[in-house]
Amino acid sequence: MSGVNARVYDSGSWLTKKGALRVPEITVVFWVIKGLSTAIGESTSDFLVHAMAPPLAVLLGFAGFVCALVLQFGMRRYVAWTYWFAVIMVGIFGTMAADVLHVGLGVSYTASTILYAMVLISVFAAWQRTEKTLSIHSIDTPRREAFYWTTVGATFAMGTALGDFTAYTLHLGYFPSAAVFAAIIVIPAVGYRWLRWNPVVSFWFAYVITRPLGASIADGLAKPKKVSGAGLGNGPVELVLGVLIVVLVAYLAITRIDVQRSSGLETKPA
Repeated sequence: MSGVNARVYDSGSWLTKKGALRVPEITVVFWVIKGLSTAIGESTSDFLVHAMAPPLAVLLGFAGFVCALVLQFGMRRYVAWTYWFAVIMVGIFGTMAADVLHVGLGVSYTASTILYAMVLISVFAAWQRTEKTLSIHSIDTPRREAFYWTTVGATFAMGTALGDFTAYTLHLGYFPSAAVFAAIIVIPAVGYRWLRWNPVVSFWFAYVITRPLGASIADGLAKPKKVSGAGLGNGPVELVLGVLIVVLVAYLAITRIDVQRSSGLETKPA
């Protein structure tokens, strides 16, 4: 690891310090809200497609997705509420994109998982080739932020398909799938903390896995008992998750503890 990045990541924990201007500091609260946002993306998408005609739900999801990104790109630097609003709307629309392939076009979960994995790899390759780094400490220009949000969208779509693949294709069910992904997400944490794994690889590894983990938990809570769920319903699950997210984002907005300060390291490669 270069001297620059050693200073950035040498915190003794799996948390980043300073650098990026367009995304938050990566803290424990970040991972909690990220997990909640993946879950609410799943439950909200399912709620909308059952509450109204599916094409209208997808159109509404796309409108929210565009609105959120317009707000986010309109900010000059990281602002908690616009950032997390964008994450949630990308999550909802990304979930719908994955579900449309299976429900609307009849594509298997195996095929859709592979397809979105290839899309994600392609986005990473284009980002690396163009910007020479995938580090979140480099998100300080509109183009880099565009790569970032494209990547986030791809992770949500692939994670949705992957969660459905384990639950349905492999017949694991929702909570066993969540247990599998909970075990997998420990791998990059251990790798980074004790095995000196590349911090950028560790971050994106964990980021990708939060999606099927959160989606599996949300489905497990909301789906009927006859399909291995707890039967709470998408509406109640969505409401509770939404309240938790609002409280945590309000805390971040007030305290600003996740606002990264410019340190002159943003453009350095990871």
